Amino acid sequence: MLISVLIFLISIVPAVLIFIWLRNRHKEDAIYRQNCSYAFKRGLISVLPILALSAGLYFLGKVLKATLLQNAHPLVYKAIYTFIVLAFAEEIVKYITLKKVLKKKPYAYSWADVTALMVIIGTGFGLIEDLPYAIGADPVTMLVRGFTMGHIGYGFVMGWFYAKHLYTGKKRYSAIAILLPWFVHGLYDFSLSPELLELNDNFAFLGVSLALLDIVLLILMFLYFKRSKHKEIYQSPLTAFACSEQTNRVATEAATNSLDNGDNT
Repeated sequence: MLISVLIFLISIVPAVLIFIWLRNRHKEDAIYRQNCSYAFKRGLISVLPILALSAGLYFLGKVLKATLLQNAHPLVYKAIYTFIVLAFAEEIVKYITLKKVLKKKPYAYSWADVTALMVIIGTGFGLIEDLPYAIGADPVTMLVRGFTMGHIGYGFVMGWFYAKHLYTGKKRYSAIAILLPWFVHGLYDFSLSPELLELNDNFAFLGVSLALLDIVLLILMFLYFKRSKHKEIYQSPLTAFACSEQTNRVATEAATNSLDNGDNT
């Protein structure tokens, strides 16, 4: 038990470091840092609506299996379960969470800021989702999850495309922001299905390939944030969130005073 807890703690270190790194992108901007912390908290509690939605979809899936899919191959129901009950519920709630964070916390967000907030939301949810693995899961599974960090990679894709939607005003990028992470997430979960591996052991390569894709997404994320510092397109305030210079100054001063008062108490 002690070993499992230790391995679990090691496995969550990369995700925690990513949150700290993204929160410190603008060290002198108190508003940005507060909004990152808020996004992280929203990511943590997003597990609650995800559980509720998953339960409802699971019930509907059972009804579907008992009626229309009575004679269907077990893989058909498994695909519905992994793509809809698991992947869709998680990605749609995280997508809605991002929109709520942006609305709740007004700020002159840039393309990179929106992407960072979505990654942070995914980080928060991923940490909560990893908790059950601290009890009973094998160390290899915990470490693989801890270092591939699928929800962070999916969050990067979702955040990048949603920010592009805000930048261009084109709705198709908003659709891509939810559909692409949903498809990759669902395919990854489906690739781990025992029913699929029983059909043919060669399908194991699919799960391995998608785990490697998670790592590629992490690398792309690091490169993006590194390069975005030098590209105006990613640093300029998005029109949807642009506000006056005076409003920004007053808000920043208020947040700074609030933090100072907190430190003095």
